[in-house]
Amino acid sequence: MKKKQLDQMTARLKRSKAYRIAYRDPDFLDHSYARPIRLQSELMKPEYTFRHHKIYSTIVVFGGTRILEEKEAAREVRKLERKLTKKPDDKELKKQLKIARSVLAKSAYYDEARKFGQIVSEEGQNHNGHEFVIVTGGGPGIMEAANRGAHDIEAKSIGLNITLPLEQEPNPYITPDLCLQFHYFAIRKMHFMLRAKALVAFPGGYGTLDELFEALTLVQTKKVRPLPIVLFSEKYWRGLINMEYLVEQGTIDEEDLNLFVYCDKAEEAWKYIKYFWEEQEAKDKATGVTPSPTL
Repeated sequence: MKKKQLDQMTARLKRSKAYRIAYRDPDFLDHSYARPIRLQSELMKPEYTFRHHKIYSTIVVFGGTRILEEKEAAREVRKLERKLTKKPDDKELKKQLKIARSVLAKSAYYDEARKFGQIVSEEGQNHNGHEFVIVTGGGPGIMEAANRGAHDIEAKSIGLNITLPLEQEPNPYITPDLCLQFHYFAIRKMHFMLRAKALVAFPGGYGTLDELFEALTLVQTKKVRPLPIVLFSEKYWRGLINMEYLVEQGTIDEEDLNLFVYCDKAEEAWKYIKYFWEEQEAKDKATGVTPSPTL
């Protein structure tokens, strides 16, 4: 064969998908065969990132994406009220207005989440390395408020976003170098818990409930060390879930009610978290226990 023909054959080989280096081949990496590699990558990249930025411990904050800052919530109420004056018999508008007013009533939780982010970050990031760093799911609402509180005092905070069919934009208050995106819920859940020194659940929906009961189960089954779990707004959580009913039905033990506490103020939640760890450290010292991660 002539050299030109051989060169063309060689060039064709080098253009083929099979010739790509595996870790630079998007078609291969997106294939189901490569799922273990993708899972491993989502575990390792955040771990590298947190170690590089000296993130030693975190406080996980969850809550409703629909709970807005007061001025935004009030704006939505006024908009619906104007619409209803034009269509006073519209049942759907009445329903929307009722929900919007309920969201407005919950805007105080946005303020408390923001305050909590400020208090925790101010006390936890005053030395070489970062303790009690606020970590959220990276979205709007309560998560935005907690990240915003840290941002207010120029402290670091983390956002662990997830790819969703309706794409979730990261809130703008996350530290850019600590704004991560996940495909797999399971790996994201691991990173919420690996450095967690507390979990604070503000009023929220399915996502908040999912993460709350995940944490309660991990602590109950001793897959992680005991950690403070705070349910923010006793009125909301007691109205939503009757934990005592589970005890009455024999599906949990009465002592399982001690796995969480209710709080209604940011200062109160932070005071409890600090007290919990002071007691835990004293207990570890007395028993000679060396803490070690179990996840």
